[in-house]
Amino acid sequence: MSNIAPFSRPTHAHVPTAAADLKPVTPSYPAAAQREAAAPVQPVAPAPETRGFALYVGLDTDTATADGVTLTEVVTALRRVLAERAPSASSYASVAFAPAGAPGDSIDLVRLALQEPGAVREQRAARQEEERAEEAKRSQAKVEIDTSRKRVLVQGENADFTYKEFELLQALVLREGRTVSREEIIDVLWRESHEERPHERTIDVHVRRLRQRLGDYADIVRTVRGIGYRFDRHADVRIVHSLAPSPDRH
Repeated sequence: MSNIAPFSRPTHAHVPTAAADLKPVTPSYPAAAQREAAAPVQPVAPAPETRGFALYVGLDTDTATADGVTLTEVVTALRRVLAERAPSASSYASVAFAPAGAPGDSIDLVRLALQEPGAVREQRAARQEEERAEEAKRSQAKVEIDTSRKRVLVQGENADFTYKEFELLQALVLREGRTVSREEIIDVLWRESHEERPHERTIDVHVRRLRQRLGDYADIVRTVRGIGYRFDRHADVRIVHSLAPSPDRH
């Protein structure tokens, strides 16, 4: 009789034998990876391609005439060169207009008139810089005389001028640097009034009250002895003018 034990199969854990015993296995991806996998695939935008170019020419009619040429001749010559060098190219010519006497180089005016993106950005940046400078002036000014809104601010507070007091100050401001006689002031303030023409000393009373409201800046209205009054520019005074021109400009 043999001492060798009979061969026996190894025992294992439960082996599923039916579909009911099968359970789906969910992979444990990190949350970010799951969102990325679920996100729709974004198409890649094609790289831009060059389709042509713009040539801006700063040349006004007078300058062209001085050069012995016309704008039409210049455009025709450019198109002739284009036809010779690139027969398949198409072209489009546009004339740029700007107000007569507009400041700036001709080429910059042309670029802006034709809404060239770089010129538009430059103009926007220049306007923003002007606004910042204007805001800086406003914050530094101790007195603001606004002829468009008919108000005077002293240290940021409304000085609460009467109608005649403001009209008097405005009459002097619009004639900045010039001595205005009492008689002329009366002519300006009472020109369309149905009130009786006042005595010249009435102007002195208005000026005295006006100076009281200006406080520490009363000296912007100066007395010119024997003649009248004058408004002088002051570093701490900001003037906001209306669209009306100075009466001294003809």
